Order: sequence, then C-alpha cells, then structure tokens
Amino acid sequence: MELFWILLFSSVCPLAWGQGVYAPANAQIVHSGAACNVKDDNISERIYTIKEGDTLVLQCIVKGHPRPQVRWTKTAGSASDKFQETSIYNETLRIEGIQRVQGGRYYCKADNGVGVAAIKSIRVDVQYLDTPVLTVHQTISDVRGSYYQEKTVFLRCTVNSNPPARFIWKRGNILIEQSKDNGVDIYEPLYTQGETKVLKLKNLRPKDFADYTCQVSVRNVCNIEDKSATFRLTNATTPPMIRLSVNDTVVVDPGQDVLLTCEVTAGFPLPSVTWSRYPGPLPLSAQVRGPTLILRAVTPADAGFYNCTAVNNVGNPARKNVNLVVRTMSNLTFQITPDSNKDSETIQMGRDLKLSCHVDATPQDKVNYTWYKNGGPVFNSDSLILLRSDPDMAPGTSSLEIVDMKFRDLATYSCVANFPGSRVPELRVDVNISQNSVSPPVLSVPSGGQLVSVREGGNAELVCLVVDGKPRPPILWSRTEKDLLMPGGKTMVETPDGRLRLKNVSRDMMGLYRCQTAPYNGLNIKRREAQVQLNVQYAPILDPVFQDVRSRNYQMVTLRCTVLRSNPPRLIDIRWFRNGDLIRMPMPDLKETPELKFKLEPTNNGSYECRVSNSAGISTCTFNVSAQPYNAEFYFDTPNPVRILKGNNYSYNLQWTQKDPEATDRIIGYWIIVRKNKQSLLSKQIDLKGKEPEKGVLISHTISDLRIPLSYEIRLAPITTYSSGDYISRIIQYSEPYTYPRPSDHVCGFEDERICGFSQDRSDVFDWTRQNHLTQNPKRSPNTGPETDRSGTKEGYYMYIEASRPRVQGDKARLLSPLFNVTSVRGPKGSGRVPYCVSFYYHMKGKHIGTLNVLLRVRSIASVDSVVWTKFGNQGPDWKKAYFDISPSGPFQIVFEGIRGQSFEGDIAIDDVSITIGKCKQENTVASAGKTVLIGGSHSLPLASWLTFGLSCFLSLLYR
Repeated sequence: MELFWILLFSSVCPLAWGQGVYAPANAQIVHSGAACNVKDDNISERIYTIKEGDTLVLQCIVKGHPRPQVRWTKTAGSASDKFQETSIYNETLRIEGIQRVQGGRYYCKADNGVGVAAIKSIRVDVQYLDTPVLTVHQTISDVRGSYYQEKTVFLRCTVNSNPPARFIWKRGNILIEQSKDNGVDIYEPLYTQGETKVLKLKNLRPKDFADYTCQVSVRNVCNIEDKSATFRLTNATTPPMIRLSVNDTVVVDPGQDVLLTCEVTAGFPLPSVTWSRYPGPLPLSAQVRGPTLILRAVTPADAGFYNCTAVNNVGNPARKNVNLVVRTMSNLTFQITPDSNKDSETIQMGRDLKLSCHVDATPQDKVNYTWYKNGGPVFNSDSLILLRSDPDMAPGTSSLEIVDMKFRDLATYSCVANFPGSRVPELRVDVNISQNSVSPPVLSVPSGGQLVSVREGGNAELVCLVVDGKPRPPILWSRTEKDLLMPGGKTMVETPDGRLRLKNVSRDMMGLYRCQTAPYNGLNIKRREAQVQLNVQYAPILDPVFQDVRSRNYQMVTLRCTVLRSNPPRLIDIRWFRNGDLIRMPMPDLKETPELKFKLEPTNNGSYECRVSNSAGISTCTFNVSAQPYNAEFYFDTPNPVRILKGNNYSYNLQWTQKDPEATDRIIGYWIIVRKNKQSLLSKQIDLKGKEPEKGVLISHTISDLRIPLSYEIRLAPITTYSSGDYISRIIQYSEPYTYPRPSDHVCGFEDERICGFSQDRSDVFDWTRQNHLTQNPKRSPNTGPETDRSGTKEGYYMYIEASRPRVQGDKARLLSPLFNVTSVRGPKGSGRVPYCVSFYYHMKGKHIGTLNVLLRVRSIASVDSVVWTKFGNQGPDWKKAYFDISPSGPFQIVFEGIRGQSFEGDIAIDDVSITIGKCKQENTVASAGKTVLIGGSHSLPLASWLTFGLSCFLSLLYR
C-alpha cells in the first residue's frame, strides 16, 4: 500500500496503481488548489500555508488493496486544538473557516491490515494579521508633572500576526524615520506579548502634538491587506480613572434588582467602559446602559465577580471589581453529642451534652443562629453555653453546651437560622431532650437481605433498617471498594428510610455495598455499619456471537460455541438448531464447550444456532454456514477510465480480487451486469477459462463503449460449480485521469468538476467558466462562443470566458495549471532543460473577440510570467488546435489568460489541453498559421494527470 496526499480546496478522487494485495510503501506529498504557498521544509515534509478563515481540505490519496482505512490526527501548532484529542476516519479532512489555533502538523495514517501502516504528515501554517493596538504611555518619574508637557512619551504598537509583521510609523501623512528626527527613537521592547514596536518621543515639542498612525503589513502574504491604528496626541491626553457606586462586596436577597455604576472620573480621549463577569459571561438578563450594569431579579446563579474596565489606550486600563453575593440558605441539620470526655453514647444526668446546628448558607459567616428552650430564648449561663462558631464542628456551626445536666435541662430545644434584615425565610429545627427521647441507633439488615440477587436489567432494593434509636438518623450507602462509585456517579447516597433502590441493574453494579448511620440529624457517636451483597444474574456470554463459515461441499464442518462467562455459572440446557428447526442429538456434556460436527452438502447450507441457557436466560451463537463463495472485492486502485476521442466514448478496466478463493468450491467464472438508471445494458458471464482465482491476485475485464460523461452501475458475482455468490456493486463514471503508462496518451477535456487540478487566479477580475451544451444559458449572447465541446458532443465540457455584462473591455480572467516541479529532471545529454509540448484547442468566434494569451509562470525566488502564445480577434466558428514548445528553468505553471474585447460578442473557449514531455510533433494544422505568435519556450504534462503531483513524482510513476 502506498500513501499519497492531496491538499486542496476542491474534491479529488483517489488514484490507483499496483497489482493485488500489497502493504505500505514510501509516499510523496503533493499539493493542489489555491494554497497561499507550499514549500519544502525537509526531504519528507512540506509546509502548506493558508489564510485564516479560508476552507482547508486535506485529502489522503491512498494506494493499497484491500481498501485501507484512513485516519487523521493532529498535533498542536501555535496553540492547542481539540482536534488533537480525537481522530477523523475519512480520506478527506475538511475544515471550514480555519482558525490560527488549528495550524500544526496533521498526520494521515492508512492501514488495510497488510504489512505496516503508511503514515505521512504535513504542516499547516495559518496566516493572519490582526488590527494593531496603539497605546500611549508615560514614564513613572513623569507622573507628578503635567502629563505631556516637556515630558517623554511612548507610543506602543502591538499586533498578532503570522508571518511577523513590518511596522511603519507616520505623523499625519509623513513617514517617521529615526535617522532624520533626533526627537524620536523607534525600537522593539523585550518581554512583550505579540509583536511590538515603540515610538519614543523625547521631550515633547509643539509639533509632536499630532495624529500618529501605526501601519502593519505582512507584505500581502496570502493577499492579507495592511492594517493600521491611529491616535491623536494632545496636551490634554490623560489615562482613565473610575470609581464605583457600590462597595467592593454587595450582598443581596434573591429576586432583588442590582444597579452597578462605573463612573469615569478622568481620561482623554473619553474612555470606553465595559462590564464582564467571572466566572462565566454576564447573565442573559443583564442590561448594560453606558457605564451602568443592571441585573434584574437576581438568582444564586448570578453571583460572582463583576469587572468594570475603562480603556482609552492611554496608560493602563482602569479596572474595578465588585463581588456580588446572593443570599441562600438550605439543609439545616443538627447533632446531639453526649459527654465525649466520658466516651458516652447516651444521655446521662450529671454529665455534659452538646447540641449543634448547621445550615448551608451563602454567605456562611453572615448567618445568625438563635437558640430557644421550650420556646423561650436561651442566654449564656453557667449551665448553658452558646457557641456562635463551634471550633470542634464544621465551619458555620453553632452549638449549645449543657454543663452537668440536671432534671431542669430536659426540654425541647430549637435552633433558628436566619439572615438579619433579609427576606430569605428562616430555617428551624427542634430537638426533644428527655430520658426516653434519645438513644443510640441499632442498624440491622433484614433476614435474607444480606444477599440480594436480581437478573440483569431488573430492579433491586438493598435494605438497612434502624430498628432502634432516637432520633432516627438517615442511612448513607457507598461501595466497599474505594475506587467504585455508586450508580449515578456519586461516592455516597443518602436514604432517609434505609432503602437503596436500584433500577435497570447491570453486571457492573454487582458487588458489596456498605450502609452506615449519618452523624447528623441524630446522635454524634461512632457510626453503625452493615454490608449487603448485590448479585446480578445474567445469561451466558458466548463467543462467537455471529460467524460466517464457508466450506467446500462434502467437507466436514465443526462449529464451536464457547461460554466465556455466566452467572449463575451452572448451565441447564444446550441445543442446536438449523434454520430454526431443532437438531435432534444426544444431550451434550454441560461442562464442555458446545460443539457440532457435520458434512456440508448442498441440502444443509443455512443458519445454525447454538442456544445455551442458565437460570438467568438464554444466549445464542449464530453461524451462517454455506458453500457459497465469498464476494469479490473491487480493486480500490483501479486505473481511471480510458478516453477514446472518437465518438466521445470511454472504456473502463474493471479489476478485482477474490476473497479466500480456496475456502469454497472452485470458482469457474463471474456474472457481470452493467446498468444505467436501474436498467440493464449488459449481462453476461465472464469465463475464467479454467484458471482459478488466486488470493490477492487481480482479475481484469474491460468494459467498453461507455459514454462521456455518463455514469454506470457495475455488479459482479462469482460462480462455482454448485452456486453463485452475492453481487457487489460500484459506480463508475468518466473523470479526468491523473496518471498513465505514457504521459502523452491523454488530454484534459474538463469533463470532471475538478478540471484536472486547474484553479482560478485570485488576482484577476473574473473567472473562467466550465460549461457544456446542456448547461448553456438559453438567453446567452448569440453569434459568439461554441455550441459544443471540441469533440462535438452535447455532453462534453469546455472552459470559456463570458464577455457579457458586467464585464468591460480589458477585464482579465486567468486559469492556472497545477504547479509542476522540474528541479529533479534533466534534459537529453548535453542539455540542462527538458523540453515540453503544450497543446490545446481554442474557439474564438465573435466580432468583439479580445485576446487569448498563454503564459509560462516559472517559480523561483519570485514568480515570473512570460507570454509564450497569443491570439487576437475573430478566428471563425470552428475549434482550432494550437501547440508550442517550452523549456522551463524550474517549477512552472501554464496560465490561460482571456481578455475581454470591446463588447459582449467576445466569448473565448479552450478544450482538450495537454502538456507532454518532449518537443511537439509538427502537424499541418490551422493553429500553426495565421496570427499565432510564439514568444518563448514551454513544457507540459497531460492535464489529465494534473492532480499536482509535481513532475518528478509524475516521472517516477511513469517509468516504474
């Protein structure tokens, strides 16, 4: 299997070479489409440059049989991107509106299970230029004086760009040059984010109060235009200052409106004020009116830090923060702690007792606790001690300590939590303390409840009951294994009645569960614990679930159904079925692997089932047993169609391999059906003439007389002595071929939407258009343009320029070929350059025909265009052929330039373009006479092969 890459902005079909089953080999990286730039980084990788916001298409051109699976991954570029955490399984990776963080190295891995997978990488460089930010600063030592009078001022210009930007400073419209003005310094500071240039104005002069412009440029890379920022410096320029209408912390009740105002107290130019929030964005209900932020009917979700920022690009931005706290209160709990010094778990007279009360609140430290005894408020005394914040309890817990308990201390105690002056409702809990109202809990698992068995998918209830104890605490459930979570993902689940209810139980829930008393809402003593075992019963797990078994007729077949796991492990029945009917046989040993042996005959092909059961259910192994041959496998890399110019037909060399041909009876032939619009055009048997298919070896059959550009469905099925296999299907259609045994065999007729890898020039005024007779505008301009393509068929396509409005005289349209790399190719002995022949057909009918130029664009340090062929004016109603030689000095492109004439009767068309190695063969055609002007040398390859493989790639394939 060989791996090729295409990086493009339009779809490209896979190529196909080689014979039979083969594994990865060396690969090449090529490009096509409208890339800003593609350059070599090293021998094995290229850098693909693209403008931010454009659409990136990476296509992995794969060779190999069977068809490989293609997987895309990425490593980070300038910043991490989520794509690197996932994989894309597709030959084409498309990224709409690519962003700078999506730059980086992309990997394409192709694997078909044969040999080692093929991996290639390409680096994508995303180009961008942000609008610069121009800020003004003053040295710290100058703060005491008048801001800009006889002081030193720094104008700082910062921009983010790729590639690095070039900076230009202007005062008004005049360029500032350091060497020509002693009052300025221009330098690049250290330790700045992004690219920064500083303009230093030393001891301000009257002429320094002016408009300053910082212009940044990446020199039109990727057609990115220059950007600039302007600042007016005056003697009134000052940095921003603000003040808030509220304190740093604002505490409010839910449902209350909040008004935050950020007042600008200084700054020129007038600062702009923005509001933000951390964490998260501003609430959806927030309203910003100038410097004021309005929050309507706040909820706890609206709490957070609100930030006011004032910016006028002078000095540092002014910032103020407000912490908005929304009061909440919930989940009031209590604890009864007997005398811990005496290690007691019961209430006893003459000993100490502590009652604790805790509420979950925001803000926690603003909660007020009030204690009552039999309805009356409790005050500190020698026997009753109030603790606003108990250091022995969780923060925010209030306690009431009863010292040396007496009979008078037996009463009902109440704890009330509230926010003073708030509308948040208070919470209250009552605790009755008497000799018989408080006793330690006793935890018990009901008889038979230590083991709970349930079938997978059913419901279960685990029970731990508090059979004694006052007050009765809630029960907490958890898994005994520390790393296991409860169903639902929590580490612990509270149940008020001690019953843990589980729904849709699965086998991963099976195990030991712990139940224990909660320390709150009851006695704060040593926890009581118990355990319950959950046993999940499930039907046997078998292997294989399904297996396709193929064999020759009259051979012994053995089917095995392996029991991997089962709960309960004891099997109760094993039965075999054929096509749903029970196979009568002795009862198999339940401890052995179920097995069925029989001789395969034409009468006992079919579906076999092994049904294995335990008390939890039945599971099945299914075997599809047949002497039917496996399907054929179309060769993924089947060459492109072969075009026959006569009659505008094409033929297709259909290639396939046979999967495991020796697994079944001898294959004697294949049924082939050719269909169009679900109607059969051809149905016949392909006779192998006694030659049996071999594993991994290609079988070929040529299908001829297919029409361009129609598509067809091909169906293929193998035939044996006793049966035939299933049909497989593929769609074939004519597309411009990309590689051939010889480069001069084919031409580009623009029959495919990919137009042989051509692209429109971004710098021209308008584009060339692809069209045929069937897609012509019925209201098109008469007396100009061709009726059909060069071959004379209505279905055939060509490229043309439309001269009608809004086009005006002199408008240019340029069509660019892919780039051909000829650096590794040398000419005949004694010459340094290889000659190439460029040939094409042109159509120039109309009284307003302008000019058709063919340019040779040679890539070196800079691209150089030279006109190598030109034609002007009306050339009659017929297609005419042109051809000429070129000898490029380096990587090159061919450019077709159409220039609009005086009026609308000026459509120019081209068709059947080819670029071939070697000089043109002299032909007596109209193209070599008349007004044809040959200005320079040139070269070519069959445009049909222009999937931007570069010429060196093409030649290596040509002579392999």
